[in-house]
Amino acid sequence: MGLLFGTAGIPRSPRPATTQAGIERVRELGLDCLEVQFVQGVKMGEAAARVVHLAAQKNGIRLSAHAPYFINFNAHEADKLSASQTRLLQSARIGALCGAESVVFHAGFYLKDPPELTYVRIKGVLEKTVARLHGEGNYMVLRPELTGKFTQFGTVGELLSLSAEVKGVAPALDFSHFHARCGECNSYAEFVELLRQVEARLGPLALKQIHIHLSGIHYTRAGEIKHLNLKESDMRYEELLRALKDLGVEGMLICESPNLEEDALLLKETYASL
Repeated sequence: MGLLFGTAGIPRSPRPATTQAGIERVRELGLDCLEVQFVQGVKMGEAAARVVHLAAQKNGIRLSAHAPYFINFNAHEADKLSASQTRLLQSARIGALCGAESVVFHAGFYLKDPPELTYVRIKGVLEKTVARLHGEGNYMVLRPELTGKFTQFGTVGELLSLSAEVKGVAPALDFSHFHARCGECNSYAEFVELLRQVEARLGPLALKQIHIHLSGIHYTRAGEIKHLNLKESDMRYEELLRALKDLGVEGMLICESPNLEEDALLLKETYASL
């Protein structure tokens, strides 16, 4: 498969701004993949999802999906926990009809709970969610995301443990969040170290089925503030691309920069030039 490059949602250039048109535009641009965005809610129906699937097949574009932001598997209220699970289930169901290979989600917040307790709670809900999907014959890979704020669950260690302990779970590695969360983690050596951690914990196949988010990032000591275009940030994306190439990493790299396709093309062209 190699390393594929694409956009987080519909590129800014197509009209009308539909997922189908976005897939066609991604192909016209010479990009390889697209992450269907359900971040404000799963508003796509089954019929529309099947149209998206056909468009992706016709254009040779690989898909992933991103679940709504409003998920917290560490919620203390039963109704919020149930709603969070429903949102991820809906994302996986409609995502599967789209032909998406995995669904990315933010697993939750610590809410002043100890990280160890938060981990146990989130793991328990995730296990139930996976079991429910597998019972429906849906084997979509669920990908908790490496998060950019200290209030959010989603450190490297937490994601690798979840992925090792819960079947059907794999990490979504957001290298911009990785940088914002620690204020460093922005060099070739550090990128290689993270990828080696993934390989050591999850096996060599994990580096052949990777899912990456990348953009420029504005951050403070508290972590992520907002995404930036790559050239407006201090993100050392060339060093990351070199690490990915040197380690033979394969999978999807989804660009989340505000300019979307411009930075996605910059990343693909830079990678090809290495």
